[in-house]
Amino acid sequence: MKLDEIDKCRVPKDEMQEGGLSHEDPTNLRSKKLQDDLQTLGTKLQLHEDNIRFLRTLKDKLVDSIIDLQVTLGKYHASSTPKIETQDGADTQSEDKLSDQKQILQEENSAASILCQLKTNPKMLASDPTLSDDVLGVVAELGKVDDSVLSSLLSEYLGTETMLAIVCKTYNGVKSLEKYDKEGCINKTSGLHGFGTSLGKTLEGRFNVISLETLRPYAGDFVANDPQKRLDIPNPRLPNGDCPAGFIGYAVNMINIDRTYLFFLTPSGYGLRETLFYSLFSCLQIYKTRTEMLQAVPCITDGALSLDGGIIKRSGLFCLGNRDDVKVRFSKTSTNSSLPDHYTESERQMKEMKWKKEKILEDMRREQALLDSTRLNFERKKMEFVQFLAETAARQQTPVAMGRSAGR
Repeated sequence: MKLDEIDKCRVPKDEMQEGGLSHEDPTNLRSKKLQDDLQTLGTKLQLHEDNIRFLRTLKDKLVDSIIDLQVTLGKYHASSTPKIETQDGADTQSEDKLSDQKQILQEENSAASILCQLKTNPKMLASDPTLSDDVLGVVAELGKVDDSVLSSLLSEYLGTETMLAIVCKTYNGVKSLEKYDKEGCINKTSGLHGFGTSLGKTLEGRFNVISLETLRPYAGDFVANDPQKRLDIPNPRLPNGDCPAGFIGYAVNMINIDRTYLFFLTPSGYGLRETLFYSLFSCLQIYKTRTEMLQAVPCITDGALSLDGGIIKRSGLFCLGNRDDVKVRFSKTSTNSSLPDHYTESERQMKEMKWKKEKILEDMRREQALLDSTRLNFERKKMEFVQFLAETAARQQTPVAMGRSAGR
């Protein structure tokens, strides 16, 4: 029933007043109520259909833009000489990856070691889609630093347990790593425990897992035109307003995100730096010397490190004694792995567009569900209105028939 046809069925107020009715009778009231409900549902139907058409147009434009960028990046790969190579022709990035895996695999019977070994067996990993899709990797392999001294310091600050922590995109990944029976005991035949058994390893002790979607991200701005999207955190200031002597920067900005994960975005649209690494380091400050670090204590809030081994965990907590030799460290950034700025920007745009496309598809699914529900309610209300009209017509015909019988 079209909306304009429903309007024709309405009983004009003037006609009801001319009929001498001081109050609308129940039949008219119910008719008006049903017509108003149909009008409201019809408006909602139109709104959801318009929203779906609009979202579909946006999605199509994004798909076209993604294809254009893929062509641009493909042309770059086809026309340029590979720059990520060693003198022997070996892929430096692959060697770095193997180096990361080697130091993790040395931590035998750890969750990180089992996960690392599992990644080399795609067929086994594919048997658990949630784990393979949602688990991003281990903290130690997600970032790199420019020199070995800083790598050693940051790794010692975090500790081996955190360096070997498994990073998941959402809480679904966390749940896939370990499952429990009805009594709350760990099910050794499923999750990472089950994979460990298949690989001939027994997962020992506890292990840390980080869910990116549950972290509170950095809420500020980013450094302008920075391919690594470093955080624009103001420099610390002493009570006199000066920046402390020897201040080098913030640890969160000294991590170079591995290119594989540089443009990764969480379901909420945040990258690894403003979620994972900001959660791990916050505003941890780096100084050249211990002396300069100690002079800056008045403006240290989230801890500090010095290149000669000084550590302040947080305001008022100083770490003294000999340095720990942490075996699992951040790898050193490869000097040969730089890419042209326009390539990096194009890749960033493509990742962002893909993320936007996924969000639009989610919105379309939600709008479609609302449209289906509203359409069902409309059909039910229409049937109710048609039935009401039929009943009303039958009641109006009954007195006429009785009057004719009495006349005879």
